[in-house]
Order: sequence, then C-alpha cells, then structure tokens
Amino acid sequence: MAGDVKARLRSSRWFEPDDLRSMGHRSRLMQLGYSEADFMGKPIIGVLNTWSELNACHGHFRERAQDVKRGVAQAGGFAVELPALSVDESFNKPTSMLYRNLLAMETEEQIRAHPLDGVVLMGGCDKTTPALVMGGLSAGVPMIFLPAGPMLRGNYAGNALGSGSDAWKYWDERRAGHVSDAEWLGIQGGIARSAGTCMTMGTAATMTAIAEAMGLTLPGASSIPAVDSGHQRMAADCGRRIVAMVREGLTPDRIVTESAVRNAAIVAMATGCSTNAVIHLIAIARRAGVELTLDDLDALGRNTPLIANIRPSGKDYLMEDFYYAGGLKALMNQIGSRLDLSAITVTGKTLGQTLEHAQVYNENVIRPLSNPVYHEGSLAVLRGNLCPDGAVIKPAACDPSFHVHEGPALVFDSYPEMKAAIDNEHLDVTPDHVLVLRNAGPIGGPGFPEWGMLPIPKALIRRGCRDMLRISDARMSGTSYGACVLHVAPEAYIGGPLVLLRSGDIVRMDLPARRLDMLVDDDELERRRAAWQAPEPRYGRGWGWMFSRHVTQADKGCDFDFLERGFGKAVGEPDIF
Repeated sequence: MAGDVKARLRSSRWFEPDDLRSMGHRSRLMQLGYSEADFMGKPIIGVLNTWSELNACHGHFRERAQDVKRGVAQAGGFAVELPALSVDESFNKPTSMLYRNLLAMETEEQIRAHPLDGVVLMGGCDKTTPALVMGGLSAGVPMIFLPAGPMLRGNYAGNALGSGSDAWKYWDERRAGHVSDAEWLGIQGGIARSAGTCMTMGTAATMTAIAEAMGLTLPGASSIPAVDSGHQRMAADCGRRIVAMVREGLTPDRIVTESAVRNAAIVAMATGCSTNAVIHLIAIARRAGVELTLDDLDALGRNTPLIANIRPSGKDYLMEDFYYAGGLKALMNQIGSRLDLSAITVTGKTLGQTLEHAQVYNENVIRPLSNPVYHEGSLAVLRGNLCPDGAVIKPAACDPSFHVHEGPALVFDSYPEMKAAIDNEHLDVTPDHVLVLRNAGPIGGPGFPEWGMLPIPKALIRRGCRDMLRISDARMSGTSYGACVLHVAPEAYIGGPLVLLRSGDIVRMDLPARRLDMLVDDDELERRRAAWQAPEPRYGRGWGWMFSRHVTQADKGCDFDFLERGFGKAVGEPDIF
C-alpha cells in the first residue's frame, strides 16, 4: 500500500505505534484468533449489520455479512462485523420511527469510536436506510450502503399479493364479511414469502431507491430481490468496493451534495414514493448541510411524472417485476434529462457513467415519459389554516373525486377512540365526512406512528365505500393508499391548529391549489385557542423523554436538533491513551 494511503488510515492510530496502547489493541485482536498478518497495515472495514430474529426484512443479513467480508478480504482489507440496532416497523412499538434517531446516533458513534477506515451499512427496512445514512454522513468516513432488497411477490389462490397494500385491501373485505377464516389464514401465509423488505413501492423500496439515486449504493443494487443470487454477488462487490473507496479517500461529503439530494427527490417522485420519503429526505439533506424544504419537494412533484407502475400508486406490478423490467437504473436512464448526471457515486464514476446501457425491458412496468402512470409526481404538499407548516398527500394513490372535497369533520383524539368508533356499525357517518385523528405526531404519538391511514368505518364498508378523506398529524405506511393527508404540522399535541378542529366543522381540501383549511372564522378559533390546555408530557424519563425534548417537527425531518449539521462544530477523532 502506498505510503500516503497508509497515512490516511484511521486504524493506524490504533495499531501502528509501538507503545502500550497499540500493543493492547493488537493483543485483543490476537485474542480473537487473528494474526498480525490479517490486519496490520490493511484498511479496516466495519460491517454494520442490522439483522435480528424479529426483523424478517433482514432475515438474510447474517449470510450477506459473510458475503461482504469475503469481498473485503479479496480486496486486501480486514472486515469486522458490528451489530447495530434493528428497527423493524412490524415489531417496534409504538413505531420504529421512535428509534430512527437512536440508530443514527449509534451508527455515528460506532464508526467514530472504533478503528474503522470505511463502513458497509446493511439496511433496508423502512427507518434503517435513513438512520444508517444519517449516522454515516455525520461520521464522515467512506461508506457504502447495502440495501436488503425486496421480498418475492406474494401469492394466494392464483393472485399476486403486495405486502401492506393487499393487507389493507383484504382486511376491509374481511370486515365487510367477504373473507372466510380459511381464506384469511391463506392470505396471511402468502403475502410475505421470503426474506426481504416489502415488495410494493413502500417506504423500504422508496428509501433504498433514494440511497441509490444519491449515489450511495452500487448501480442497480436497490432493485435486486433479497433472495436472488445476484444479491449475494452485490454484497461481495460492496466489500471489494469499500476497500477501494478507502484507498481513494472517497468520503460521503463528496457524494451527498445538493445535486445528489435533488436527484434523489426527482427519482422518488418518479417511482411513486412513500409519503415517508419527505421526512427522511429532509433529515438526510440537513445532515449533509443541504437545504431542502417541503416547498422544494412540492415543486419537484408538480413537474416529475410518475413512471413506475408499482403498487400502491401503480396498479399492476410489484418490485420483483420492476427488477425484471430493468430496475432503478433503467428508470433513472428514462428520466436522465431531468437528473444531474455529473454527480459522483460510490463507484467513483458519475451517475451518467453508471447508467450507460441501462434499458427498460417492460414499458408496462417502467413507463415512458410519454405515457406516465400519473402526470405529476408521487407527493403534494398542502398548506392552510389546518397545516401552516405543511402536510403531505399522495395524489396518485387516492380517488380523484377527493382532489377537491368539502365535508364535516369527525374528530378523534386518540387511536383507541377512533378504533371504537369505526368498528361501530351504527356510527353516524357518510362518505362525505372527513375523518381526523390527532395527537399522533412526533411528540404526541409518541414517535410519529403509522396511524394515518384511518380504516374506513364499518358502517360505510358494508355499503361499498372504500375511500374517504382522512387527515392526521401521524404518518402512514408507504404500502398504504387512499385519500390520506398526513404529517400535519405543527402537530396537535404541541398546540398546532389541528387541535382547534371540532367534529362538525367543515373541512375543505383543494389539491390543485395545494390548500387544506377548516372553514371556521378567526374569532371562534381564537376562543378555542384561549380554552386549550397543553397535555401532560408523554415521558418523564429515558429515551422517550430525550426524544420529546429534541425531535423537530415533520416539516424539518424529525431529526434531533443537536444532531443537525449546523448545531455545532464537527466532532473530531477520539483520544487514544
């Protein structure tokens, strides 16, 4: 290894000096069974693995970590696997979003505190991608993201099932009395058939696509199904490439630039992304020192056609089909004229160079610009007296009849209150009503849970109603669909205007005008404001207390204020004595 490269290795501070401290470090690696020939003078690569026995999305990661280590060794590096918090939306309650920032902190501090010259970040389930990227950006060493990949498409009774999206669909049918116990059991067993993330264009697929569009993955990596042999090869390629990145000094600040962030936002819109992309993209951008606002995203959404025909915004296909149709490389090549192709990627090449020869093999799955799924992008941002700091909606995933809608509010202050009401077959509700769930934001939830896709009341389900306007300061699963307005900011729990809404008040949404308002006069709102009393804090101690004290609102990305790029001076290398 050339002398200048060797001098750049962070790990040399731990192992190279001939003194007591470095002798201790070397002896402990020897205690683990390694010889000095295994690690001395080599780039030491951390493999941050978010595997756990309760995270089915990452069920293959124990094996993939070995594939990464194989690639590292082949390239002349020394790989060390480190466990990282596994945040899984299915089993982390009240929501994995409560722990995204914890994983981001752990990632940053794991990298900073250990003798690592570069890292491979293994994630995929919703919050793991943004958390790992956020922490990696703050740590600043060369990094490459290894996406978990989507699971195989679901199947039951000859029908392709999409995780999440079809769960909601069939749950409504079961509530309507159309699905038997045996059918329900078959659907449960058929909807998730392998390791990997949701195979719809939910939050997991959205965020790994964003990571690839930012240049943080190997080309095409985000589209490969988790159990495809190509995924194993990609993992080994990650190991080989991260060693080269260390030798080249290719750090994430050279990759995640303003152009890369904008590329990622455009790609997100073109794929029919999850509404959660708004929060995570803003948080990642702010970690990189890039200013990205809701208005920026809305402007891109107005001008970017949705061309990925993937559920839930698309109608017919799933992520496995997307991979066979050419994957994200093909989609990015399709919209290449809208991207900054000079942006650098982890390959050391430009985005444009990585997209050369990418082809679309099925134009029903990846549509041409002349025949989009939807003429605008996936997301729209609303403002008004209900959401002065913004709210988001997924226009392509809801019935167009709701794009301009006016109706009386039916307001719930908690999820149990809402659930009891919607299960009441005699509830006084019509399809014109606007269901509202509040006190479910970052602080009120707590943690910003995925409660925003409020179920259709059983009284309407039995009459054939399958969509209605719903509003919440909560989030929604990226696999969900319908006329759902989410991320209302400021949230009700801290006194945002949503807390002033009453059942029976008329709510008006005008999607083309990007407006969401309660039609209540200002004097009445002032009287309600004067009568409002702040609720008791959700937490008196622990992580929840820390989260509530420092989390920002939805329009700012829900990062901790003290972790953002501009909060204070950068943290230096740790002292070693």
